[in-house]
Amino acid sequence: MSAGTLTIATRKTKLHRLFAYRFAMLAGPGALFILVALLLPLLSIVVFSFWRTQSYELFADWNLDNYRVMLSEAAYRVFFLRSLGMALAVTLACLVIAWPIAYFIAKHGGRYRLLLVLLLAAPFFTGVILRIAALQGLFGPIGIINMTLTELGIPPIQALMYTPLAAIIGLVYLYLPFMITAVYLSVINFNFELLEVAKINGARPWRAFIEITWPLNWIGTAIGLVVVFIPCLASAVTQRFLGGTQSASFGMSLAQQFGETGTWALGSAMGVALFFSSLVAILLIGRSINLKRSGFTGAINR
Repeated sequence: MSAGTLTIATRKTKLHRLFAYRFAMLAGPGALFILVALLLPLLSIVVFSFWRTQSYELFADWNLDNYRVMLSEAAYRVFFLRSLGMALAVTLACLVIAWPIAYFIAKHGGRYRLLLVLLLAAPFFTGVILRIAALQGLFGPIGIINMTLTELGIPPIQALMYTPLAAIIGLVYLYLPFMITAVYLSVINFNFELLEVAKINGARPWRAFIEITWPLNWIGTAIGLVVVFIPCLASAVTQRFLGGTQSASFGMSLAQQFGETGTWALGSAMGVALFFSSLVAILLIGRSINLKRSGFTGAINR
């Protein structure tokens, strides 16, 4: 091997080492943060789920009792199914409401599109508790709506407060901006001329939406489904303040294990079950995504 070839090989090796060093410097802090803040706590929860809790203390007594209790007690099954049904209802409601809004902003927003999208962040200027309290002041027995109805001689609407419907309305209010943003980021890259072509060829608007707009923007919709469904499945605060006793959720029961009852091992097992349920939902939605047909990243068929 000649000296010139050795020099080129040495330079390539140095470049590779420099690239690896820079990559480690850039990605290292983020990877370390994910390891410390996400993976280690999750691993500890998995470990604690096999332990035993007694008098608010954890004991390394490895067993499956926590999972047996969670699966055998009817209350936990009811709480989980109730949370699952509520999460599905909220996700569907957000999807139906978000699509027309995101579509209108992307197609007709013009120079105001960025402003309209930024307005979606307006509710986040305050905390979750304050926003839920505002809903209580709006829907409550002595809230604005029911007081107005009473003044007009109309009976108050009991379903608006301390019912599953009130909890669903509250969750839709909290998570609708996430769904709108996800769908908007997909539709903004969509080529609306395709709809004109479909119209010229005799396709009605609903058929053009089903066969063109919806499939080509499915990844944005799928992301919206994930970012709404998963937090709704684990939600506890909204049901506690708005839902009443009929809306007791799996998340509320989980929070109780780490609070009033102090059964941390059982709470850890419930957290593991909730994590795997969310993972299953992500995998099911992920399987439906066809990246080559998506408008989210501007990808095209090749």
